[in-house]
Amino acid sequence: VRVGIGGRTMESQVLEAYERLVAAFREGRWDDKFACFAPEATVVDGAQWFGSLDEYRSAWERWAAGQQDGSDVLSVETSVMKLHMLGDVAVLVHSIHMRQRTNEGEETAHERETIVFGKQPDGRWLVVHQHLSPQPD
Repeated sequence: VRVGIGGRTMESQVLEAYERLVAAFREGRWDDKFACFAPEATVVDGAQWFGSLDEYRSAWERWAAGQQDGSDVLSVETSVMKLHMLGDVAVLVHSIHMRQRTNEGEETAHERETIVFGKQPDGRWLVVHQHLSPQPD
């Protein structure tokens, strides 16, 4: 067992960072969500590639502004499928089940996501890469 900050295992620190990210997303706290990312983070969301956190945040803000037409996230459920610890890097794979209400009615999305966390010099675990894709049926 690898012990990190405050006697907590490195695995538990990564899972705490993951929970902060998921909670911020679930609750619509976008500033808190983006605080979970390193500035140099890259993101692949479906067919879109973002080479920096600034690019991703700009696209997310445009998307969120477009959702003000009556769309509401009803629920977000996640499940960790696997956590790989690789020294100061952790690879977490999880599934996402999201329900939202749109002008067309209720929609459900099933997605898989790989999140790569990097341990920062100050000891925090931040997202350095995120890859989100639809989960096949």
